[in-house]
Amino acid sequence: MNRRNFLICAAGAGLAACKVSFEHGIKNPCKSPNAMSALPAAQFDTALVRAAWAGIDPAQVWDTHAHLFGDGDSGAGVWLHPDMAEGKTLHGKVQRTGYLNAGCVIDQEGMRDKSMLARLQACAAAMPVGAKVMVFAFDYTHNEAGGRMLEHSTFYVPDAYARDAARKMPERFEWVASIHPYRKDALDALAKAKADGARAVKWLPAAQGMNPSNLLCKPFFRALATARLPLIIHAGKEVAVKGPDTQTFGNPLRLRMALDEGVRVIVAHCASLGSDTDLDQGKHGPEVDAFDLFARLMDAPQYRSNLFADLSAVAQMNRMDTLPTLLRRNDWHPRLLNGSDYPLPGVMPLYSLNKIVEAKMLDAEHIPTLRTLREHNPLLFDFVLKRTLNIDGSRFGPDIFQTRRWFDV
Repeated sequence: MNRRNFLICAAGAGLAACKVSFEHGIKNPCKSPNAMSALPAAQFDTALVRAAWAGIDPAQVWDTHAHLFGDGDSGAGVWLHPDMAEGKTLHGKVQRTGYLNAGCVIDQEGMRDKSMLARLQACAAAMPVGAKVMVFAFDYTHNEAGGRMLEHSTFYVPDAYARDAARKMPERFEWVASIHPYRKDALDALAKAKADGARAVKWLPAAQGMNPSNLLCKPFFRALATARLPLIIHAGKEVAVKGPDTQTFGNPLRLRMALDEGVRVIVAHCASLGSDTDLDQGKHGPEVDAFDLFARLMDAPQYRSNLFADLSAVAQMNRMDTLPTLLRRNDWHPRLLNGSDYPLPGVMPLYSLNKIVEAKMLDAEHIPTLRTLREHNPLLFDFVLKRTLNIDGSRFGPDIFQTRRWFDV
């Protein structure tokens, strides 16, 4: 690793647990005139990019996993924990610096929220006409009594902020609500989000403190199923967003309650990191790879109609061990949806194209083009990389990227 052990493993297991590469450097070069400028779409007219879009209708391409971020300097309600906002801890300072650079943010008062959103708008606008990005709200951590736990909340992006971003650029953005199920107003908030055009609800249990197997969630699951809104939920170990000591809430087996209530569940990242207790063998069962528990659910006949997963972040160094299985499991492909996990594709040390080449999933000749794409547009980089991956003839086909049908209800 080095670079002073990547700032002592990103100051305590931050930035994707520090399995990193420096082949692209540390800082995102943000190669456009500045973060507020439109990106030069014409320069991406290469054979590799054309091949990636072959057989795909851009109007059906919705990137299912993109984060908004900032520190609230726009006055629109975004909030950042002081440890990160003010750099009070090394962990918070490293994470803040990494995420702001990944999003090519202008780190000046009054410009952070604005330039984060503007850069994402520019990246989306450089995609073929019709392609969209689903931008996420992100709720506070709550306790079982429904109270906010600011001390355990890393950041907050209001539903209204994500909604308004989508309304200002409807040709490029859709939005996803984030509603903690323990909130006293959770059902009312869900109804409002649905009325305001939300396409799904996003949860990150390990960081937000919701236990998907807690009976407190059942009324929310029933309302979600009635509203026909999918739940995009992180499973497996969480390393990017700090929260309370609730890593066990990311166990894929805890998703059965939602599935049994008829919710369409989309497992973020295919639970491709960490291990969890095999709860099928009791609460003190053995530790098993989270990805294997996810596979158990995917292979369960009763969940084939409402269990899905997104490919966000699966090409990162700390998750790429699952790529061969994901590529080869053609029977899963009708239930896989692509997402970028923006801005993480812009955190340069998280990806190693050389390692993917060594794993025989990418031809070395494609590295220069992919590097150029990444420096200008992480959204397009993520899309083209995944479309180019290949192991023994197995690829991610067009339908994985044509995700609109899962949300355009």
